[in-house]
Amino acid sequence: MTGSSPRPQEAVHVGPIPRLRAYDGPALLSYGFRPFFLLAGLYSGLAILVWLPMFYGEISAATAFAPRDWHIHEMLFGYVGAVVTGFLLTAIPNWTGRLPLQGMPLLVLVIVWLLGRIAVTASAWIGWASAAVIDSAFLVLVAAAAAREIAAGRNWRNLKVVVIIAVLAAVNIGFHLEAHCFGVADYASRAGLGTIVLLITLVGGRIVPSFTHNWLARAGVGRLPASFARFDGVTAAGSAAALLLWIVRPAALVTAVALLLAGILQAARLARWRGERTYREPLVFILHIAYAFVAIGFLLTGVGALGIVAGSVGIHAWAAGAIGTMTLAVMTRASLGHTGRPLTASATTRVIYIAVVIAALARIGAALQPGWSELLLELAAFAWAAAFLGFGFFYMPILCSPRR
Repeated sequence: MTGSSPRPQEAVHVGPIPRLRAYDGPALLSYGFRPFFLLAGLYSGLAILVWLPMFYGEISAATAFAPRDWHIHEMLFGYVGAVVTGFLLTAIPNWTGRLPLQGMPLLVLVIVWLLGRIAVTASAWIGWASAAVIDSAFLVLVAAAAAREIAAGRNWRNLKVVVIIAVLAAVNIGFHLEAHCFGVADYASRAGLGTIVLLITLVGGRIVPSFTHNWLARAGVGRLPASFARFDGVTAAGSAAALLLWIVRPAALVTAVALLLAGILQAARLARWRGERTYREPLVFILHIAYAFVAIGFLLTGVGALGIVAGSVGIHAWAAGAIGTMTLAVMTRASLGHTGRPLTASATTRVIYIAVVIAALARIGAALQPGWSELLLELAAFAWAAAFLGFGFFYMPILCSPRR
């Protein structure tokens, strides 16, 4: 898959289908991952630096959301929405053989995303309903565009990913409604997080063993990952059921049991992928670390449902751990691969990975140890900002320049 502009009058072909139109515009707008990964990284780092003083009451924003809801919304639907869009706009042409979104259509989608971020943050000025319409338009457009491409390419097996994006778009609308009607968006927050965790279960269940298989086969270091089997389907279905129970009844005994069982299944699934043999290649090993946080999140959220630890412990294992680490792992790998760079983690990329894992562990620790929460919260925030602003700064030249 190419990631930048061919020279004028040139197209890259796979069989009879051109993979890129003749395009001589800015390289940043030549493929969907470029603008959305760059904006996602910069926005995530900056949003956390704003959130910390908001959390302490030192500053306030002109948003109709409660401060906590602004933070949750912008991480789940702002940041993750951009990453998922960049991934989909890059993956769908590979799935379908159709032409990717480029140039002005891609720029329009970027502008809609930016307007959503402004609208949410300024919703106290423009009104919650106007902000909801502006913000919700982005994921609705993404889901519609993805569905059209998959239908046109008759790539029906990937339609389930689009269904999850459509669910995420609906949950975003529900977030605005719940926050306006009840003051906080508890159900929508859990639904948004649960949807993204399920998306990682589905997509991660394909890319983690696939990239691991490729690397282990080249390195010749032992047994290869287990192939997709009924066990993977059972794990995904069990996880979906546990997440649904958690969204509706987060503190029920049946929810705790379902979450703990899903966590055990997820851990067993991860063990089947032979990740311990990939420690020499950080680009692959970080995917296994990220997926480990999925299993840890299920287990900690299950323990939280029993009242043994705070419920936020497992939530942050999913949010900071699984989502933060997995999205950063995907963004770095895709940015290198689709711009013609070697698939090798530089020293800078390794530091970025270390920073995001530190941020995740510190945020989990802050929820586990209230006496250390202030110090650990600050460590988590600054490590997170270092990881994502570091990605934005060091990968900007790659994302803004033509493919090698």
